[in-house]
Amino acid sequence: MKKWILLLAALPFACSKEANDPGVTPVPQTTAISSFDLLQDKLLTPSCATSGCHLSTKDAGFAQHGLVLVKGSSYANLVGVASVNPVAAKNSTLRVKKFASGESLLYHKLNWDISHHGLANYGAPMPLGGKPLSKGALAFVQRWIDAGAPLSGTVVDASLLDDTTPSFVVDANFAPLASPAEEGKTGVQLKVDRFVIPPNFERELFVRRPLNNSAPIYVSRIKLKSRANSHHMVLYDFRSKSSLPTLNDVRDLRNLDNSLNLGTVIQMSNHIFLGGGTDPNSDYTFPAGMALQLPTNASIDLNPHYFNKTSGNIYGENYVNLYTVPADQVKQVVQMIDFNATGFNLPANKTTTITRDFKFDKPVAVVSLTSHYHARGKLFQIKIKGGTRNGEVIYENTDWEHPKVINYDTPILLQAGEGLTSVATYVNDTNKDIGFGLTSEDEMNIIFGYYYER
Repeated sequence: MKKWILLLAALPFACSKEANDPGVTPVPQTTAISSFDLLQDKLLTPSCATSGCHLSTKDAGFAQHGLVLVKGSSYANLVGVASVNPVAAKNSTLRVKKFASGESLLYHKLNWDISHHGLANYGAPMPLGGKPLSKGALAFVQRWIDAGAPLSGTVVDASLLDDTTPSFVVDANFAPLASPAEEGKTGVQLKVDRFVIPPNFERELFVRRPLNNSAPIYVSRIKLKSRANSHHMVLYDFRSKSSLPTLNDVRDLRNLDNSLNLGTVIQMSNHIFLGGGTDPNSDYTFPAGMALQLPTNASIDLNPHYFNKTSGNIYGENYVNLYTVPADQVKQVVQMIDFNATGFNLPANKTTTITRDFKFDKPVAVVSLTSHYHARGKLFQIKIKGGTRNGEVIYENTDWEHPKVINYDTPILLQAGEGLTSVATYVNDTNKDIGFGLTSEDEMNIIFGYYYER
């Protein structure tokens, strides 16, 4: 009897219409996609892990940011990892800090509203050359981090990603930089007027602006402001004043077919670094009592660089404030370092390292350093030459197009007879020797920076 009861009890399940009728589609058993997988699939993969950005270690920008965001690697590269971003590193800000979006560089870089970051300026917002995240996507990232940034599990409402309202409207949110006079201070404001960056193009240009100063001026602070998608903003002086580009003419580095303008490249060989760098919204003040002297009727070559990875036009616009102080308030005049190595040869199909020593004939304090070489340069180091710190590496750069600029909070003190050594490594992958020269097919080896005599 018990056997019949068990058999009858099983029949409704074994013979149910849902299980046996081929005309009925079974209900699928679904598993919710984790919040991080949604972030990866909807944001990181299409907008960040793209060629030239965060796709692989071979991307041009990898040397600068050191971050790959492809699926399977991004979580380990983000969560709990220290950033190489100079401001973030100084503030001990992690790429992603669990439960703390306000202390996570990822959230700051995705938030295009610079005012949101308070006094910290983390450089160009991301995705560079793209469009700002929607309000919903930005909120999704913030809530995922504040929920502990888990690798698995659903911790954020996925419907946030359906909100397509822009979190930042470039034209509406960008305001001109107040001039020194408007701030009640002395100084000069220079500007690169609004210009177009065509679709799927990176535009880098130069324009020489006059300061219209009838006497020498002493610059104690340099402040920059740029539109979104600006990769860098650099200020240059000129080594030779005998063949300067025409004032106010816009000179593009690239043609629309992405070929280089040789005339612009040749003019670049006359540059001396004056300020700025890969942070297009920087604000640098020289140490107290120090200032950079610019001569009467000075001019500055302004060099903005923008990316556009969208299908429509975007716009660039840049402001530069040079804040000045009276001469009697200047205890130390900051001078520019221009150590230029020439006369070297890079044999065909070989990797070559060129080392050059440069010495100061007086005791000095170095307060800033950067470098310059061309496309075949792979590593540029600056070492101290002489003294107790002889051979110490104080600067290193691997990105020839966007060299790192280091401003030293504690100046590097050097005695008379001591100096700096440039150690530049090149990979000549051509079938001909390459030497020092002015074009992009030649090479250079230059240390730029600031110092003052002690």
